[in-house]
Amino acid sequence: MKFFLKRIFFSKENIHKGGRAYVLILFGMMLFAGFLSCDSKKNVGTGMEVMDERPNIVFIIADDLGFSDIGAYGGEIPTPNLDKLADSGTKYTQFYNNAVCVPTRASIYTGYYPAEGMKRIGSQDPNVHNVVTLGEGLKKAGYNTSLTGKWHIGHKKPNRPIDRGFDEFYGMLDGASNYFDPSMRDPEFYHDGRYRRFAHNDSMVTSFPEKYYTTDAFTEHAVGMIEKFSKSKAPFFINVAYNAPHFPMQAKEEDIERQVGKYDHLGNHKERYLQLRKERFQRQLEIGLIEPEWGLSEKPEGGGSWRYDYDIDKWIQGQDSIRELRRMEVYAAMVSSMDTGIGRILKALEDNNVADNTLVIFISDNGGCSTVPSPDFNSEKMTEMKKYNQSLPGGKDTYEFLGPAWGWAINTPFRRHKAWVYEGGIASPMIVKWPHKQKEGAINRDVIHVVDFAPTLMDITHGAIPKGWQGNIMTQTIKNEVVTNPERTYYWNINDNKAIRKGKWKLVMANGKDQWELYDMEVDRTETNDLATSYSEKVEELKGLWQEWDKNYKESVSAIESR
Repeated sequence: MKFFLKRIFFSKENIHKGGRAYVLILFGMMLFAGFLSCDSKKNVGTGMEVMDERPNIVFIIADDLGFSDIGAYGGEIPTPNLDKLADSGTKYTQFYNNAVCVPTRASIYTGYYPAEGMKRIGSQDPNVHNVVTLGEGLKKAGYNTSLTGKWHIGHKKPNRPIDRGFDEFYGMLDGASNYFDPSMRDPEFYHDGRYRRFAHNDSMVTSFPEKYYTTDAFTEHAVGMIEKFSKSKAPFFINVAYNAPHFPMQAKEEDIERQVGKYDHLGNHKERYLQLRKERFQRQLEIGLIEPEWGLSEKPEGGGSWRYDYDIDKWIQGQDSIRELRRMEVYAAMVSSMDTGIGRILKALEDNNVADNTLVIFISDNGGCSTVPSPDFNSEKMTEMKKYNQSLPGGKDTYEFLGPAWGWAINTPFRRHKAWVYEGGIASPMIVKWPHKQKEGAINRDVIHVVDFAPTLMDITHGAIPKGWQGNIMTQTIKNEVVTNPERTYYWNINDNKAIRKGKWKLVMANGKDQWELYDMEVDRTETNDLATSYSEKVEELKGLWQEWDKNYKESVSAIESR
């Protein structure tokens, strides 16, 4: 167009004509051509649209994935697609979650810390939804939006995904389900046979075809959304929230078969979990993911009154060795299946010519899971679980858990597991690929928290950041640029587990204890050397900050509840 106008405007014939009006008309045409060629967003009201230059976003969430499960983080489970994503993007070593599924999701979608976020989005009270969600913010900014998979923060109108900013939703409104048939109720030994809600937009889904598997179904839906939204001039936000590898331990036979024998080399029943941690720890050192001076955290003591304070030795003593190996094989199959699905999603971006302008984020919602129906391994519920699971783990008619020993081991090198605020509960993998914005294959050691996602993504997409959101804008960290505030502070208060992280210092008080513990995260990220006695002033400083935050936090939530 510019070349055509130039030929007309500067030809000798037209210059010699010298008509003023003619020149003005051509000049106006040139300005209009320049307007069309400039980088622009949607031109509302002009009668025409140009392609939006803002990035598409594919945000993938794994459920209960351990810190060290995938290859890029030291794992032995085959995850070639996530590993490739890490090689072409950035691995983050200090990404924090909220220890449990619901609190993490509340922060992702609201930009608030968990209790307040849960109240505001309405998961605790269907009459309370006074917050702009991430979906609503991006939709208002002109994005096409979809959520595939697990929601878990509201199953009734007006708190479903389609009520809160998502154009499309397909998946679980609850926290877990049978992978082969989500309409099946939980066994009586777990949540007393609870029915799990599954929906497509505003319609409940109650029957599923033969050979159905949630991981595959969620992948199919996400790929369909990419194909649909790629035809639009508007950018898209596609949130893929897999239920894998959350319990129950269920996987397709062909996927399990590929993992059979993978863990036979680990040695005798009692030591195999420690050996797995040693092998993963060594690979993490080779990758450069962790520091050698940290060392491996010790085996949890267990024996406390809290239901998640498992005594691993007692669990090991009561387990059938063959069944226990099978659990880990099935778990590996579930992770591998999810990785295959992620590969299909990444290929769909390529096939639809949008990969070059798509920001891809992958995280896990909390540390690896050690949940079992009861902390008393001789309880009636545990006996019922054994009776229910006559077959080896993996099939449609089984309902098994990874268990306390493997559930701790998969968080190498960290202490504890899901539900705790030690690093094993709140640290998880995070991979980001933003083409042309990052150095490929980088390792980023900046601290980032799930509460930061909402404001950061709104900043990246040039949307309006709602007043009151509590997270930090971390666009520079996502781009691997210099962080302007390395001393920013993050807080936790979950299940009577308390923690604060400011700079290199982390203060923790675990459930069932009445003493604060202090750790230097630069030299002891595995939390093996409590410095509280040596640095009592630092303890008092951080404790004061935490108490002030907790007081304001509770007052804020209480004010919402009283409305």
